[in-house]
Amino acid sequence: MKLFIKPGACSLSPHIVLEELGLKYDTEVVDLKDKKTASGGDYLAINPKGYVPALQLDDGSVLTEGPAIVQYLADSQPGKKLAPANGTVERYRLQGWLTFIGTELHKTFSPLFNPAAPQEWKDFCRANIERRLKYVNEQLAGRDYLMGQDFSVADAYLFTVTNWTKRVAIDISGLPNLTAYMARVAARPGVQAAMKAEGLV
Repeated sequence: MKLFIKPGACSLSPHIVLEELGLKYDTEVVDLKDKKTASGGDYLAINPKGYVPALQLDDGSVLTEGPAIVQYLADSQPGKKLAPANGTVERYRLQGWLTFIGTELHKTFSPLFNPAAPQEWKDFCRANIERRLKYVNEQLAGRDYLMGQDFSVADAYLFTVTNWTKRVAIDISGLPNLTAYMARVAARPGVQAAMKAEGLV
C-alpha cells in the first residue's frame, strides 16, 4: 500500500492508523499546489480530486477520503479493535464522530489557512471551532478516548485536526479534558512514529 500525504495535513490521520495497525506501507508526499508527487508523477491521475489523503492498494486501486480510508484499514485488522464491528450501534457512533470531525471541525479550519479568506469569515470560523472543541471537551469527561477507554480511528482524526489549533493560535488550555486527551494520544508509539516520519516532532 502507498499513502499519499502532505506532512501535517489531514493525511496524518490514516498515517497514524497505519502505524497503529503495524501494516506495511509506503508514503509519498504530494505538492498540492502543483499536483505533483515527490517522484514527479501527476497526482491528479491518482486522485482527480487533487487533495490528500489517497491510499493506493496493492492491486493498484485507490481509496480517497480520510474517514473511508481509516475504516477500511481498521476493518482489515479487526483484532486491533480500531473500529467497532460493522452493523453495530457502536460502529454508527464511530461514524458519527468521523462525520462531526470532518464537517464541523476539519472544514471549519480551511478558511484559517486561506490568505484570501475575509477576516470576518475567519473570525466566524474561529468562534465555531472554539465552540465545537468545547463540546468535544465535555464529551471527553471520564473517557480516555472518544469512544470510551479504547483508541479508535476517530481519535487519529480528532488528534490530527485539533493539532491545527497551534498553527492558527487557537488556545485550548482552558479545555482540560481535551488537553489531557491530546497529550495522551501524542504519547502513543504509533502516533509518535507517524509524526516523526512527517517531520512534525
